[in-house]
Amino acid sequence: MTQRERFVRTMTFTGPDRAPNHELGLWGQTYERWLNEGAPEEGVGGDWFSGLDYHGMDRREFIAINMGMAPPFDYEVLEEDDRYVTARHGNGIVTRALKEGTVRGTRWSMDTYLRFAVERPEDFAALKKRYDAHDPARYPADWGEHLPDWKERDHPVCLLVNGSIGLYSNCRIWMGTENLSYAFHDQPKLVHEMVDFIADFTIETLHRALDEVDIDYFNYFEDFAYKTGPLLSPAAFREFLLPRYQRINEFLRAHGVDTITLDSDGNIEVLIPLLLEAGITGIWPCEIAAEMHPQKIRREHGHHLTLGGGIDKRELAKGRKAIERELLPKVAALLEDGGYIPYVDHTVPPDVPWEDFLYYMDLKRRCLKGEFGG
Repeated sequence: MTQRERFVRTMTFTGPDRAPNHELGLWGQTYERWLNEGAPEEGVGGDWFSGLDYHGMDRREFIAINMGMAPPFDYEVLEEDDRYVTARHGNGIVTRALKEGTVRGTRWSMDTYLRFAVERPEDFAALKKRYDAHDPARYPADWGEHLPDWKERDHPVCLLVNGSIGLYSNCRIWMGTENLSYAFHDQPKLVHEMVDFIADFTIETLHRALDEVDIDYFNYFEDFAYKTGPLLSPAAFREFLLPRYQRINEFLRAHGVDTITLDSDGNIEVLIPLLLEAGITGIWPCEIAAEMHPQKIRREHGHHLTLGGGIDKRELAKGRKAIERELLPKVAALLEDGGYIPYVDHTVPPDVPWEDFLYYMDLKRRCLKGEFGG
């Protein structure tokens, strides 16, 4: 069975030889720790999403199309001292960031968000000029050279790199979480305009890719929840997001894309019925700290929804017995039921020792082979 067949069969509950072996990646601090503990570069570096051979991971490919601002804002340092740097980034957001302890772009704490590109309706009118769907630079210059390889591939292909597009997430990037939360109530006309624009832009930009490549799945990046619930109400979801998801998803399905997944941290349980109504077929990474237990979600929604992740990153730091308790028998039961790909429920934090991560990966591979059931 090819890796592509394995993925498609997993995502359609049609009996693969085993589920794929995927992982999401590491904190920058984890990368440095593991190198110091003797990990080889090929065991920590590279594209974790696409798969590392060192860990026996299955390959998948993400088609990179520029869905961002073109041109972006110029990066500009507005203020800097020994501890902090305040800067405007390419997406127009102004942040204040702690410099101390930053490793490979990973900070110990979240940046403080100070300003956003859209504060008034006229700001959005200006911002739209940075989203020309027909800008030739959105597609790689060597696009045509990849087409023969994509036609003959034996691995799954996802349309877009993770983090590329989302209805809520794009609005949040433009306005900020707090401002967007108020805008649902105080500026509904503006929010409707923004999500309509995102849907139009997505469809127009991706037409070429869907016409020229047989895509296996599409993924939305949203992150629209926190530990105990979503950042928008079901009523707001239904009014602002649902019709636009449906329009994009109808377009995707008309081009043969039946697997449509959504990435969100936090607890999105209350939104799952609406996601299903929208045409979403899978969610990940099922963050356990937010009580997104994949076993519970499967009991409630059956084979209407595929699941990914669900391995509590906190347990990997507690030793091998804790790792065994986390994986067995949870993973075996989910694998037996199908439609599930196990991996850590976010990037691996730096309190996880290299040797214990290797133990986790070995145990997971054994689960995938069915040694503990499934």
